[in-house]
Amino acid sequence: MQIPNDRKYSRDHEWAQRSGALVRIGITHYAQDALGDVVFVSLPEVGTAVVVGGVVGEVESTKSVSEIYAPVGGTVSAVNDSLSRSPELVNSDPYGEGWICEIEAPDESQDGSLLDASGYEVLTTS
Repeated sequence: MQIPNDRKYSRDHEWAQRSGALVRIGITHYAQDALGDVVFVSLPEVGTAVVVGGVVGEVESTKSVSEIYAPVGGTVSAVNDSLSRSPELVNSDPYGEGWICEIEAPDESQDGSLLDASGYEVLTTS
């Protein structure tokens, strides 16, 4: 299972990759594997205010529908429109082309509740 070291992880299986005040988020390899084949992704609207742990969208697979939770709070500044045409990118490239949205989140103190790669590995293997 892939767990890149260059991002943080929520206990709800979302990843967050910070670049200054912008945080790109998506679901982890573990989450997409548990979901199975993704057939639809509901994205938030740009400009939507989100809170840590708040719902920012849904991923529908052949097995179930799962909510996507914000690992950080802020304002949605971009969404991955490619997912409306190719939702399977969440399965094939969850840490790259399968990203969900970007959140403008200047308050880096909220990142403290997220796990690093080794902490997330412990969570998913125990």
